[in-house]
Amino acid sequence: MSSSDILVSVRDLEVEFSTREGPVKAINKISFDIPRGKTVGLVGESGSGKSVTSLAAMRLIPNPPGQVTGGQILFNGTDLLKISEAEMRKIRGNKISMIFQEPMTSLNPVFTVGYQIAETLMLHQGLSKSQARAKTLDLLNQVGIPNPSQKIDAYPHEMSGGQKQRVMIAMAIGCEPDLLIADEPTTALDVTIQKQVLDLLQDLQEKYKMSMLFITHDLGVIADIADDVVVMYRGDIVEKNKTEEIFLRPSHPYTKGLLACRPPLTEHPRRLVTVSDFMTVDGKEKVAPKIEYVNPTRSFTEAANPVVLEVKDLKKHFPIRGGIFGGVVDHFKAVDGVSFSVRKGRTLGLVGESGCGKTTLGRTILRLIEPTGGDILWKGQNITHIGSEPMRQLRRQMQIIFQDPYASLNPRMTVGAAITEPMEIHKIHGQKAERLARAEHLLEKVGLPAKALSRYPHEFSGGQRQRICIARALAVEPEFIVCDESVSALDVSIQAQILNLLLDLQEEMNLTYIFISHDLAVVKFIADDVLVMNKGKIVEMASAEEIYKNPRDEYTRKLLSAIPKGVPKTLLDRGITLPNLNA
Repeated sequence: MSSSDILVSVRDLEVEFSTREGPVKAINKISFDIPRGKTVGLVGESGSGKSVTSLAAMRLIPNPPGQVTGGQILFNGTDLLKISEAEMRKIRGNKISMIFQEPMTSLNPVFTVGYQIAETLMLHQGLSKSQARAKTLDLLNQVGIPNPSQKIDAYPHEMSGGQKQRVMIAMAIGCEPDLLIADEPTTALDVTIQKQVLDLLQDLQEKYKMSMLFITHDLGVIADIADDVVVMYRGDIVEKNKTEEIFLRPSHPYTKGLLACRPPLTEHPRRLVTVSDFMTVDGKEKVAPKIEYVNPTRSFTEAANPVVLEVKDLKKHFPIRGGIFGGVVDHFKAVDGVSFSVRKGRTLGLVGESGCGKTTLGRTILRLIEPTGGDILWKGQNITHIGSEPMRQLRRQMQIIFQDPYASLNPRMTVGAAITEPMEIHKIHGQKAERLARAEHLLEKVGLPAKALSRYPHEFSGGQRQRICIARALAVEPEFIVCDESVSALDVSIQAQILNLLLDLQEEMNLTYIFISHDLAVVKFIADDVLVMNKGKIVEMASAEEIYKNPRDEYTRKLLSAIPKGVPKTLLDRGITLPNLNA
C-alpha cells in the first residue's frame, strides 16, 4: 500500500502516566496505519491501551499525570504531536472526530442536544445560527432520531441511551471528518440498538468516504465492521492483520482467547474459556484447552427442584404527571400483568431491550419497588404486602447483584466493611473477627486474595468489583439472587470468568437465579428457561434451547437476528466456517 493510501500513520508511540509508585508505561512503542476510507478495529481488554491510543491521536491525554514520551502520529503527513494547540483545535472535531464510550457523560446536561451539535458547526464551519440549526436537523434525520424537529430541543436526560449515542454520532460527522474515532460506541447497548448503530456507522462511512478507528473489546462486533484488526495487550500490539486472517488464522494466544471466550450459539460448553486458558500473564502460550460440551437441557424433579418463587399477574405502573397543576394524566406500565415461576437450583433468563421492564420486574419481585398489583409468592408465602421488618428478614434469602458494581459499592467503605455490613445487619456469623474470616473466605471463593479486604472499590478493575459485589451478596447465605445486567459492560474474557463463577456457585450452593440481560448469547449459556419481555409484557416463555431453535414471536426473532454473527461477512458469504479454537 502506497503512502498516499494511508490517512494516519502511528509510529513508535509511547505514553506514560505518573503514579505514586513511579511512572507507568501505558503505550509501549506501538505502530499501525489507518488507510483512507477503511475501518481499523482496535481490540483488547480494559487496560490494554486502546482508549489511551485514541486520546493521544486527539491530543486529549490529561497532563499531568499522562504524557506522550515518544513517537509520531502522522495525519495526512503532519505530525499531530508537534503542531501547536491552536492548530490542533482546528483539526479536533473538524478533520478528526471522536464518539466517546459513554454519551451521558460526554453530552452537557444543561444544553439541548441541538445546541451542542450546532455549536460544533458554527465553530468549525462558520455557519450562522439558523444555518447550523437547519444542518443539525438534517444530521439528526440522517442518524435516525425520531421526530428530529422536536428532539432538537430535547435535553440529554430526555433521550434513551441509543438516541444519545446517535446524537454523539451526528455531532461527530457534522463537519464531515476524514477520520472518525469510535471508542466502544456500542458497549452495554441492546443487541438491536447495537446493530442499528453499527449499520449507521457503516452507511455514514460509505457516504462521507471517511476512515474509522473502531475501538472495542468484542471481536464479534469487529467481524461486522472492520477491514483490518489491531490487537493490543498491556500497551503492546501483539497482532495486526486483515480481519479475515485474524478470524481464520489467529497467531497470538491472546487473540485466540478473545475469539474463543464469547458464549457460542450453536453449542453448549460446560464452562466458557478465558484468555488465561490460552496464555500466561506474561504472554506465554499455553496448550489450547479442551472444552467439554454438554446437553443444555438440565432435568429437574418436583422433590429436588420445587417452585420457590411464583409471580402472579404482577404489575408496576408509574404515574405520568402533566397539565397546569401537575396532576396524574396517565400511567406508564413498566410491568403489566406478568406471571411465571422459578424452581430451586435453576436459572431463569429474562431478556429484552432497554425499557421493556425487566429491571423493574426484578426489583419489584424483591420489593425494592412496591408493586401496583398482583402477587409475589416466596416458598408459598405471599410477600406482596408484608411489612418492612418481615421483608428485611426475608432479604437474607433474596439478594441482588446490580449492573454497575462501582455505583453499588460505597467508595468510602473498604471491601471488608462492604462484605461484613450485611452480616452485622442480620446479626449472623458471630463477632467482628468471625465476620472478617467469613469475608476472607468469600473473597477467595470469588477468586480474589484475602488482602483485598483492606482496599477500597476504586483500587479494583470492573471485573474485580463485580466479584466483590457477588461476595457481598453471598455474605448472608441467600437461596435466590437476581443478577441484573451483571456482566453487560465487562470485557468478554472477564464476562466469561464471572459467568463461570456464577455457575460454580450455583452448583456448590444450590442457588436459584433470575438472570437479566439484553445479551441473548449470554442468556443461552447460563439459563435453563427464558422469558422474553417487550413493553412490560411477556411475549414468549420456553426453555433456553427452544427459544433459540424455534422462536415463536416476531420480537424474539428480531432480538436473535441482531446478535453479532462473530464471523466476517466476507467469510459468511463464501460459506467458510472458522476453526474451532477449543477442539
